[in-house]
Amino acid sequence: MNDKHDKGAMQVDVQLVRDLAALLDDTNLTEIEVEDGDRKIRVARKAGGAAPVYAAPAPVAAAPAAAPAPAAAAPAEAAPPSGNVVKSPIVGTAYLSAEPGAAPFARVGAQVAAGETLLIVEAMKVMNAIPAPVAGTVRAILVDNGQPVEYDQPLIVIE
Repeated sequence: MNDKHDKGAMQVDVQLVRDLAALLDDTNLTEIEVEDGDRKIRVARKAGGAAPVYAAPAPVAAAPAAAPAPAAAAPAEAAPPSGNVVKSPIVGTAYLSAEPGAAPFARVGAQVAAGETLLIVEAMKVMNAIPAPVAGTVRAILVDNGQPVEYDQPLIVIE
């Protein structure tokens, strides 16, 4: 056996790294990080949009580190209206309808029921329905169809 493996060296899932790099390309994100137990993998682009840089740092005891500044991803020109702000639970691409050309799940001014799908966030080819946390009126849609979104980024405001 290789001595490196005996000393607890991290085993890197090369296919996962390739999938994450492809997700960067598909969504125009600059960085993505995933955690699986004590394993943490970060894939980032070099400054200036050059080829992706792959990094698999050793597990850190303080794994719940602060996420990249979500405020930078939110529109800076105006604060979102008051109400229940629905935030993205994952990094991915936001879609406002089930398929191209279909009616959007929600429109500004529309009434929605708690649990009703507001939009979809695609992450690694998996479509994740984002439900309304409460019943109410859609006051603002803060993302465009096909827009890359970050974790905890405001998506929709329900009042």
